[in-house]
Amino acid sequence: MALGTATVAYELRFDSGRTCLDLLATTHPVERLDSVTVLCAWITRAGLVPDGTPLTHADASWLVGFRELRGRIGQLVPGGLAPEGRPYDVALARVNEIARAAPPAPRAVPGEDGALVRELAGPPACEALLGAVARDVVELLTDPVARAGLRQCEGDNCPIVYLDTSRGRRRRWCSSEVCGNRERVARHRRRAALARA
Repeated sequence: MALGTATVAYELRFDSGRTCLDLLATTHPVERLDSVTVLCAWITRAGLVPDGTPLTHADASWLVGFRELRGRIGQLVPGGLAPEGRPYDVALARVNEIARAAPPAPRAVPGEDGALVRELAGPPACEALLGAVARDVVELLTDPVARAGLRQCEGDNCPIVYLDTSRGRRRRWCSSEVCGNRERVARHRRRAALARA
């Protein structure tokens, strides 16, 4: 299925536990943010804007901005571990700079059924959305408990980094349905091959 025309759950994943890590995951196994349409879907599904928020003003510069921030996140969270011993001053300075942007202003308005719903006071600027993700990076990197929960998926050739909030901190895969299933199938095939030998 072409990414520029439609998205499915596997193409855009939101199972890392943090918005900034979900953005980082858009590089695997191939570039996921390959169009403005897909980026807008990611922004909405990541919860940066309420459902139904028009993002028709988004353009290719948004892709550049989100990809640049994603690259900086990758420099700060290499392999899901703290960046000790790695040069990351430039990436950290850039994330701090992006985080200074004010977030999109929300407001409460009556919905169709009369209950209050959240919407934005106006069309969100790219800088405001990037700022929200950059602040998530800052919060993650400065929270020792969250940092201690960072894990890299144990799946074969999977670089996805996630926040392990499972009971007992025993989560092994970015997704039990994706990498976990692959590991279980591979294990079954190895046992079957040994039984035949």
